[in-house]
Amino acid sequence: MKQLVFLAIALLPFQMLAQTGASSAATTGNPKIRAITGFVRLDRSQFEKQVADTLTVLRKVKSEFEAAGYQVESVRITTQPLGELVKGASEEEALAFLARFDALSVKEDFIPNVGPAMMHDSDDPATMHLLERALSKLPTIEASSIIADESGIHWKTIHRTAELVKYVAEHSPHAQGTFNFTATAMLKPLGPFYPGSFHTGAGKQFAIGIEGAGLVADVFTRDKGNAETATTDLTAALTKHARVAESIGNKVAAETGWAYVGFDPTPAPLGEVSIATAIEDFTGAKFGSSGTLTAARIITAAVKAVPVKQIGYSGLMVPVMEDKVMAQRWAENDFNVDSLLAYSAVCGTGLDTIPLPGDVSLEQMERMYSDVASLALKWNKPLSARLQPVPGKKAGDVTEYQDPYLFNTTIHAVP
Repeated sequence: MKQLVFLAIALLPFQMLAQTGASSAATTGNPKIRAITGFVRLDRSQFEKQVADTLTVLRKVKSEFEAAGYQVESVRITTQPLGELVKGASEEEALAFLARFDALSVKEDFIPNVGPAMMHDSDDPATMHLLERALSKLPTIEASSIIADESGIHWKTIHRTAELVKYVAEHSPHAQGTFNFTATAMLKPLGPFYPGSFHTGAGKQFAIGIEGAGLVADVFTRDKGNAETATTDLTAALTKHARVAESIGNKVAAETGWAYVGFDPTPAPLGEVSIATAIEDFTGAKFGSSGTLTAARIITAAVKAVPVKQIGYSGLMVPVMEDKVMAQRWAENDFNVDSLLAYSAVCGTGLDTIPLPGDVSLEQMERMYSDVASLALKWNKPLSARLQPVPGKKAGDVTEYQDPYLFNTTIHAVP
């Protein structure tokens, strides 16, 4: 069960956890499959059966990957947007349902996502209040808001998103509820990666995402400084595993009647499987130095060239506190929010797992969300913003998260 696993892992030193992950990767010679994500339209009156049916399909995909020599990190279920999921229920009834859904996810070992609480400025902001309470109390539920799409920037949603994040930081244990929420801009439906995953259709679909930062490190070490060769070789390395995913996805789709909607080749990092290390291997300098933006462009170009049906971000992720080396470079002040926004001009990144002082104002967060939304809209690319204020902490302090997937780092001042 997810909670028990988290508690057990949290008792291990990070170094031991990293060594365990490295050993597993070395055993298979393949990157991990980060996410097998199913999309369903739940009926609250029969959601247990729908979840069971969904897990039958997703576990079949998982078994196929394991038979092919891959380790699968997580199975995930994304529902219709939260407002639709709880339509007709009072806030207390809705919160009780979400608690049952959350408990079922722990029991059945999947990660639940209830989609965006606001997709448009015209949506009922009361749904965001419900989500505030859910994220503050429930350990596994993940969700999002949409702050920009083809219609433009959603300014009311940006304001309400800042309020939600501030509330959850102040009311969730260790302020960690903010880790399960992001604001997305220009992200299409049916992406496998959390917390921004969402869908608006009938469901019975699934997508696959890879933990491929190690592949990038292998290529960049070999092709250090050679942009053309690195792009070609990285495309080939990602394509090899994308083809496997496509074959498995199509096979399971044919056998189950579910639709395989695509593969996100974004080389997601986690812990020691570091995209920062990969970029440093290529540039010969610390992440954040000159050349980092060029390396980001190479990775994104390689990802876009993978010749399979792509879904989701299909770019580059730089989650500050999920990447051990990146968290260290952030603490060393080698890059900052402005750096990440600059990299976002050539890749899909945004501001992910950014620790903020506890007294950060709503206006400051709104400006950060607005910058992400503006950049995404300008270049028509999916970006996200996962901001994490830490009550009681100020610029220069170190975070004290108790989560095996977050590496503590220094908090920067917000201009």
